[in-house]
Amino acid sequence: MEEKKAEGGKSSQAREKGGASRQGGGLSQILSFAGGHRRFTYLGIVLSAVSMLLGFVPYVCIWLVVRDLVAVAPDWSAATSLSTYGWVAFVTAMVGILVYFGALMCTHIAAFRTANNMRKACAEHLMRVPLGYFDTHASGEIRRIIDGSVGLTETLLAHQLPDMGGTVAMVVGMLVMLFVFDWRMGLACLFAAVISVGCLMSMMSGDRMDYMNKYQAAMDRMNKAGTEYVRGIPVVKVFQQTVYSFKAFHDAIKDYGDMAHEYSVTLCRVPQSLNLTFVDGVVVLLVPAVLLIAPGVTDWAKFLTDYAFYAIFSAVISTALQRLMFVAAYTQQAGNAMSRISGVLAAPTLAEPAEPRHPADASIAFDDVSFSYEGAATPALDHVSLEVPSGSTVALVGPSGGGKTTAASLVPRFWDVGSGAVRVGGVDVRQIAQHELMDQVAFVFQNDRLFKGTILDNVRAARPDATREQALAALEAAQCSDIVAKMPHGVDEFIGTGGTDLSGGEVQRIALARAILKDSPIVVLDEATAFADPENEALIQRALARLAKGRTVLMVAHRLSTVRGADQIVVLDAGHVVERGTHDQLVAAGGLYARMWADYQTAVDWKIAGSRGGSSGAAPSARGAAAGADAAATGREA
Repeated sequence: MEEKKAEGGKSSQAREKGGASRQGGGLSQILSFAGGHRRFTYLGIVLSAVSMLLGFVPYVCIWLVVRDLVAVAPDWSAATSLSTYGWVAFVTAMVGILVYFGALMCTHIAAFRTANNMRKACAEHLMRVPLGYFDTHASGEIRRIIDGSVGLTETLLAHQLPDMGGTVAMVVGMLVMLFVFDWRMGLACLFAAVISVGCLMSMMSGDRMDYMNKYQAAMDRMNKAGTEYVRGIPVVKVFQQTVYSFKAFHDAIKDYGDMAHEYSVTLCRVPQSLNLTFVDGVVVLLVPAVLLIAPGVTDWAKFLTDYAFYAIFSAVISTALQRLMFVAAYTQQAGNAMSRISGVLAAPTLAEPAEPRHPADASIAFDDVSFSYEGAATPALDHVSLEVPSGSTVALVGPSGGGKTTAASLVPRFWDVGSGAVRVGGVDVRQIAQHELMDQVAFVFQNDRLFKGTILDNVRAARPDATREQALAALEAAQCSDIVAKMPHGVDEFIGTGGTDLSGGEVQRIALARAILKDSPIVVLDEATAFADPENEALIQRALARLAKGRTVLMVAHRLSTVRGADQIVVLDAGHVVERGTHDQLVAAGGLYARMWADYQTAVDWKIAGSRGGSSGAAPSARGAAAGADAAATGREA
């Protein structure tokens, strides 16, 4: 639609599930969707921590085995407790695995419920937003936000959060274990850990925190540009272009590459090299510590046992720090995903009237209406006033961007006016219950869509309780008899999403049947013949005449042949009403409409010249199509 502008901001006053707004951010905001299952998250974190602490027991058992073997060397048979230590290590390892499995069960239950509640909250909120929201936000974009972002938060709760609890327990247990046997060797190991943490913080703190947002933004740009490139491949082949013609795609890849190179090479190369050197080389740092300690050693058996323990246990330090890094990264990603979900939940909703009023008739009135799209510099409508008496037909025409579609969309409250009022039956549409307003208005758009199902199901979508005979009558009134006749299963024929087995004009006629079956007293038409061929246009015009009979019709049109029979034509330009009257009156006035009509007549008479100055004969067919459309438009009950 020509007047739709991208919505730049989101309202901060969003109604959410239960009527309460969720406060806070990050993890607390995510957990607010868990409800009563939040306790499973906490239980899972505790069990994961217990499992991690149990994982230290085998290391202690190894130390005990080495201690006993060194103490009785070379009489190994005297070490009678080795099997006991082995069984203790085995049992605790198995118990640790089972406890961790229980932790994951708990967190997965909570994660699935949280994801379910999050999707429900988004769906319920989207049911209350203005229908115009879906014009400025593509369905694919909304799906990516909800499914992709919910998936990230689900991974955080199901896996990363219990690992976070286990990691905290690992760090605490590691610090205790480092100083339990020999504080000097423990200090050497801790020195490596401190350097590693410092390196990690230098890569993930300060200005570098913004790189996750930059990464997501770069990925989004690359995905959008890539989709555009794939869709444009036929154009590239037809016109013999090269991939370099898709500069946006090339620039998106280059921007992503530059960002990744700057972060990984310029900012992270040195700290990551130091991190890996010290973390993976902890055992090397033990050597100078041993050389310093060795001169004062009296109990060499214990000393060697302690060294063996720290040499083996040093591997835990690397594991603990890597887990900390991954948990931090996933937490940041989940926070970014939650902000996207919050953006959906912050979309402004339509307020229901406290005391609904009922329209007296099917008239429509615009009372000094002004409206601006979010972020737009100029208003789409500026102090517009017009009336559509009950049972009459009023057409909105004018240059593209003049405000025609915007005006039509304000009647069913696709958007709410900025000032003034739109009235149906003498009642402000904001004072009519939404379900009653929807019952009062039927829509036919230039890009109507069909659902994946049978033709009968698509027509019944307007009124599910309609009988088969009523749906068939609506199809006949909408000039769909030829469509039904060519289908092997008639109205029970299964068609794909968007009517993939039908032409654009056939889809439009079935959409008209849907509107006829709804039997609403008001009909809003937005360029219903935009994508129709001449034959389908004539049929659609007959169906429109049947639909308009006895109803109030507000129609948006670019093809002026379709509005000649309207009771009144309103010309909109730059959001203002510049002319109004019948076709003959406006043509005689010599204003904007007269110029548009002259241009339209010129377009109808246009023909393709032959290579030798002759005519191809294209003009007569165009003139005939226009004449047929005029006849259908003029004959209201054709």
